Amino acid sequence: MSPMLEDRFGRRIRNLRISLTDRCNFRCTYCMPEDGLSWLPIPSLLTFDEVERLARIGVGLGIDKIRLTGGEPTLRPGLEELVARLARVPGLRDLSLTTNAFRLADLAEGLAKAGLHRINVSLDSLVRERFQELTRRDALDRVHEGLRVAAHVFPGDLKINVVVMRGVNDDEVVPFAEMARRRGWIVRFIEFMPLDADQSWQREQVVSGAEILAQIQERYPLSPALSQDPSQPALDWVFEDGRGRVGFINSVTEPFCAACDRVRITADGKMRTCLFATRETDFLELLRNGAGDDAIEARLREAIYWKELGHGINDPEFIPASRSMSQIGG
Repeated sequence: MSPMLEDRFGRRIRNLRISLTDRCNFRCTYCMPEDGLSWLPIPSLLTFDEVERLARIGVGLGIDKIRLTGGEPTLRPGLEELVARLARVPGLRDLSLTTNAFRLADLAEGLAKAGLHRINVSLDSLVRERFQELTRRDALDRVHEGLRVAAHVFPGDLKINVVVMRGVNDDEVVPFAEMARRRGWIVRFIEFMPLDADQSWQREQVVSGAEILAQIQERYPLSPALSQDPSQPALDWVFEDGRGRVGFINSVTEPFCAACDRVRITADGKMRTCLFATRETDFLELLRNGAGDDAIEARLREAIYWKELGHGINDPEFIPASRSMSQIGG
């Protein structure tokens, strides 16, 4: 048996995303209803001990990147303590966090000192009124302040993730590209995927990465980055005048499933081997019923072995995800 984690298609799994909560302080229109969702009861969430144990077992099997997600992970009390514990796991090369940045100005310095390497910020509009419509929160100023502080304290690249939706924010592609040029941050444009709670996604709302690239190219010439990591979802392009870079995550029109090296664990301890998985593997039950590390490793190997070949968004028989993005964890 390989000492590393591999699926039946020979893909080696190195990237683990762990959700810390399904709760969020925003109510993004493409993610959840205005009144929120039925939140998981606190006792059903993975404890920090359980998160650390899963991380240690996974890293021992070749996982070298962990990203903490939500919901909104900064809502989880004691986040700095968990980051410090994970940062000490031998063999973990990269520890990052995805956030909406609402609380980042207050937390960034402590998270950096605890050992967090990088921050990814989800931000879909630079226009205050539109931001408020999308998130149902008047919070753009706080997000900008969080970005400013994070850019100052974190040594790794600051990445801004923008979900582009036709007729909603597709007119902000160039302004976001200009942010990348002005700030030196990496702005990544993400095709709109069917991960909304009410399953109202329509293919017509998808703005392809090719369209987005063409919009930017009309104003600022771009060239593909010389170095591309095939395991990463983003295709990176650099501005030809040397001022910054942007990325394109073309999940719908150009699936990158063949090189996918990531799996996810939800806040209640269920592993999903794809965002659009129709099955989950329960690790919470094992953890709370006295299972040894060998039993957890065996279940981890089995779950990953059966990882899906692809997400199937473009298949006629496609079945939408059984949970929304906030419930799965980005």
